Amino acid sequence: MNHIILGNSLTDWLIALAVAVAVAAGLDAVKAILLRRIRSLTAQRASRARGVAVAALSSTRLVVLAILGLYAGASLLALPERGQLFAGRAAMAALLVQCAIWGDHGVKSWLASPRAQQAEDPGRATSSAAIGFLVRVLLWAVVALMILDNLGVNITTLVASLGIGGIAVALAVQSILGDLFASLSIVLDKPFVIGDFIIVDNALGTVEHIGLKTTRVRSLGGEQIVFSNAALLKSRIHNLRRMEARRVVFKLAVNHDTPEPVLRALPGLVEAIVSEQPQVRFDRAHFNGMTAPAFSYEVVYFVESADYRVFMDVQQEIYLRIVSMLAEQGVRLALPAQTIHLEGRPAVLPVPLPQDERVAA
Repeated sequence: MNHIILGNSLTDWLIALAVAVAVAAGLDAVKAILLRRIRSLTAQRASRARGVAVAALSSTRLVVLAILGLYAGASLLALPERGQLFAGRAAMAALLVQCAIWGDHGVKSWLASPRAQQAEDPGRATSSAAIGFLVRVLLWAVVALMILDNLGVNITTLVASLGIGGIAVALAVQSILGDLFASLSIVLDKPFVIGDFIIVDNALGTVEHIGLKTTRVRSLGGEQIVFSNAALLKSRIHNLRRMEARRVVFKLAVNHDTPEPVLRALPGLVEAIVSEQPQVRFDRAHFNGMTAPAFSYEVVYFVESADYRVFMDVQQEIYLRIVSMLAEQGVRLALPAQTIHLEGRPAVLPVPLPQDERVAA
């Protein structure tokens, strides 16, 4: 027991080891008690903050607790200055890493709820995914700089060097950074979210994924269309999911032999047919043209639904009823044809051929 090892007796080493084990075990016991207490409160009344606390505490690493225990034990020993400095820096580095792990798991847990609600609000899931990634990257970057500073590295020079290197890298990857900032614009401004049906130039489909560089759209044909985020924001985007009402305009052309009283009555008859349809708001119907082949009408109404199937069902029913109404009124739809009348020209009678020519023919 009186043996001296590195300036400390064997008894001192055993005491230090016992203190290290006791501290590590004590910290682990405190973690278990806190977890049990928070989980019991969460079971009684669910809370998002308590869920985050449970996720963070559950990520506590036993090796970190052991390093903190060893530091507590080492503080009881008469160690050289370099040994004490090493123990202090190791304990601080372990504690910083553990704080980063707590923060990482806490952010993941906090964002888990919006992702679970993706069907109700896809925009929140999209925003939380991108913002959560940036928060976690920033957290680990700050912790890494703090650890380097704790180890005695001059981080001022390092940060300045990283700034210069960052400018060079930024110039080299302008397109990637452009897509990254475009992704942030999509997340924050929300011109569309996952699940929206959009039209971009000649491509149309449902948004499946919004990434840091690309956005993926599933077209009606089944193939996946991949857009660069920067190029996508430069395009004109039609978001059909946010359509509150669909404006419908169609023309009706009737034959020139339709009598004037029927022509005058047609707008009212068409209005009655359109107004009878559910989820439809009639706007107007007018006799608006006397072209060469027909008399034409223009009819405008609104379908109070963004569902394309509802729009097609309404349009089909209106067309069928108009056809039936025209048949009852004895009105014929105009055909794309023209009739040419020749006046003041003598009739041309066929001239019979001689007998021999008829035989030859």
